[in-house]
Amino acid sequence: MLPRYVIVPAIPIEKEIFRIGSRFYAETVPGGFDIYDNQKKERLKPTFPTREAAEMECKKENS
Repeated sequence: MLPRYVIVPAIPIEKEIFRIGSRFYAETVPGGFDIYDNQKKERLKPTFPTREAAEMECKKENS
């Protein structure tokens, strides 16, 4: 059985958008890590900067 809360990569944050010819490109930076609730099917806030911080919170939520 899946645990209720799991760690997932956060959605990347757009840092800069630039254009080359007729195409647009977005430079992104990693957004950190989120905790995902498998029961409610949603990401919880806040976003954690490191995987270790997210793992500690995830263990606390699952217990």
